[in-house]
Amino acid sequence: TVWSLCRRGERVPAMEEAAEERAAAPGAAELEDAAENGTEGEGGSAPAAEEDAAAAAAAAYSWPELRFDLPPRRRYHFADQFRSPCSSSAGNFLKGVKWSPDGSSFLTSSDDNSLRMFYLPEDAYSAAAEHTAEAAVGGQDSYGASLQVNEGEPVYDFCWYPYMSVSDPATCVFASTSRDHPIHLWDATTSELRCTYRAYDAMDEITAALSISFNSTGSKLFAGYNKAIRVFDVHRPGRDFEQYSLLKGGEGPTGIISSISFSPQNGMLAVGSYSQTTAVYAEGNMEPLYVLHGQLGGVTQVCEATLLA
Repeated sequence: TVWSLCRRGERVPAMEEAAEERAAAPGAAELEDAAENGTEGEGGSAPAAEEDAAAAAAAAYSWPELRFDLPPRRRYHFADQFRSPCSSSAGNFLKGVKWSPDGSSFLTSSDDNSLRMFYLPEDAYSAAAEHTAEAAVGGQDSYGASLQVNEGEPVYDFCWYPYMSVSDPATCVFASTSRDHPIHLWDATTSELRCTYRAYDAMDEITAALSISFNSTGSKLFAGYNKAIRVFDVHRPGRDFEQYSLLKGGEGPTGIISSISFSPQNGMLAVGSYSQTTAVYAEGNMEPLYVLHGQLGGVTQVCEATLLA
């Protein structure tokens, strides 16, 4: 798929088609109804066939042996490429690391205003890779970043498209927000900018989001600001958005929205702020459901409605 920078009002076609395909896919309830009505087979043999197939798949799969009594061991390390002499920061350090949804890569954010993506080697879990990793500890970097994006200003937050799959280039994207910039949607295969999502203040100047997160379906991009959340349609880049004040009812976060996280199942999102408050909202109308107090400092991270202080 050939991508170009999306202008205001343009739709993002391939991602939209992928979303429509997911929406059109039959759900578990539909499959159950079909089985009950006999459309999956004759004489009620469908459930038995499904059970046999599941049993065969379980038997064929080699389950990993998890040893929680053993300390973790370093497999790969990366240091030299974060000490570039061209870096504007002499004391560069990592600010965050996030695995891709399909587990094929991870994305880093560092103090040199850069995002770097590293693919996990195909033989990462083999014995040969373990031997190579042990030999590389303390030496050179295990391998270089597959791509690097420089934002030019400090990166506030970044997130993967929730249905990212390396086998589908149309879904290989991640979003980032940085100081004095709109939200950027980057192509994870070419490092090109696909499009931007822009919010403006009362002076009609671009205002940067402090936190961002895709919703569980990947159709909306939620962005946190001061006492408010703006919601962008992923398929319509530009300056169109819905805005929700978080001061409804006199409760809720009263400061900068520092973190947003969605529950993958029940249509709720958790919002953390530097005002020592965490709140849970309904995604559809941003109706406040719960407000959690007692945090001694600002909330820096929330995860699936569970506070990670």
